[in-house]
Amino acid sequence: MNAYAFRWDIIPQNFSFLLSGMQMTLLISALTLVLAMFGGLVIAVLDMSKYRALRAIGLGFGELIRNTPILVQLLWVYYVLPIFLGINIDALTALIIGLSLYSSAFIAEVYRAGIQAVPIGHREAAQVLGLSPFQAFRRIVLPQAVRMTLPPLAANFVQLIKYSSLGAVISVGEITRRGMELSASTFRPLEIFTFIAVIYFIICWPLAMGIRTWERRLANR
Repeated sequence: MNAYAFRWDIIPQNFSFLLSGMQMTLLISALTLVLAMFGGLVIAVLDMSKYRALRAIGLGFGELIRNTPILVQLLWVYYVLPIFLGINIDALTALIIGLSLYSSAFIAEVYRAGIQAVPIGHREAAQVLGLSPFQAFRRIVLPQAVRMTLPPLAANFVQLIKYSSLGAVISVGEITRRGMELSASTFRPLEIFTFIAVIYFIICWPLAMGIRTWERRLANR
């Protein structure tokens, strides 16, 4: 049996091609996080609404998203949603929608935990000052909740960087898809996907360590 002949030169030869995929990965992750933050806030507000119908909508959506595989949701958005709406949805848009919906369900739990962690006395003080419930939430509760939820939101960004690789399934040109295309043309999957794994690690590990340090500092305040 012949020993495998490594060809690491394939990486620098195609570095710009792979780099374009990494840029797409980071763009998708950042845009998805922004959308998911807004979506998660809406779901959290619905979850804590005093109206039963709104609570049912928020809780039902969250349970549905959290208890079905993200890949199935992504394929549903890409293949099924256009049938329902009668429109065309390109792969990139489908990926962003799918990841945003998935992440919003988990970010909603982060928001809810942060909002519930705000001492009830702060809300009562706001009422004494004559603030309406909405004003108290916007000026008193939400700023404190956001501060406590920043580390978990950053952790969600790390997760989104990894989940964005699912875009390769529907031909979105992120780095994993670029690797698949390059591997098919060069027949060098070992070198290419090892390099891609290292790139993911170089990006995600420092972020994860930074988030842990951030959480410890906040806990000690």
